[in-house]
Amino acid sequence: MAHPTQLGFQDAASPVMEELLHFHDHALMIVFLISTLVLYIIVAMVSTKLTNKYILDSQEIEIVWTVLPAVILVLIALPSLRILYLMDDINDPHLTIKAMGHQWYWSYEYTDYEDLGFDSYMIPTQDLTPGQFRLLETDHRMVVPMESPVRVLVSAEDVLHSWAVPSLGVKMDAVPGRLNQTAFIASRPGVFYGQCSEICGANHSFMPIVVEAVPLEHFESWSSLMLEDA
Repeated sequence: MAHPTQLGFQDAASPVMEELLHFHDHALMIVFLISTLVLYIIVAMVSTKLTNKYILDSQEIEIVWTVLPAVILVLIALPSLRILYLMDDINDPHLTIKAMGHQWYWSYEYTDYEDLGFDSYMIPTQDLTPGQFRLLETDHRMVVPMESPVRVLVSAEDVLHSWAVPSLGVKMDAVPGRLNQTAFIASRPGVFYGQCSEICGANHSFMPIVVEAVPLEHFESWSSLMLEDA
């Protein structure tokens, strides 16, 4: 999860997020090189007397400043398009979960099971136990098996919401009357926090998302226990 003075993204917990981190570093390197080059040219033109300030035409310079930006844009666009394709690639999910946004909580329905569903509310600050995080903990977590493709169907009951978990590289708008879908693979066990990422009213800040990735046998035990309590 995020921490004070953090400059980069959260640690990746899915293959897509790992690709996003690599692309972030790739794009940042290009931006740094461009900024350095532009700064050098500005300083050089201001400080030296050897620069021809009254040049009227230069075919070579025009070719360079036309071709070079095009090449740079291609270097940024190709990996970006690859990641966009990977994010939309949903093949043979092992588990499908429907996430429904409400003012101001989330409800989850495991569509592969007959009666497995629950509401997920934020735990008030006064009810937190030591070690729990303020404004991030919920009374029910969305539990998923690790290293398994999980599809999430996202919609909303009332207004626009957005289901987002940064460590998993997932962000999908929840639109009333429309069913959007996204997918992820949790590459390691852990608890991953997210929040509604679309301003949805007075308590927009109080509808967190908690995804817990566990080994498959633990997920089966959890689902059996939830079905018994249903």
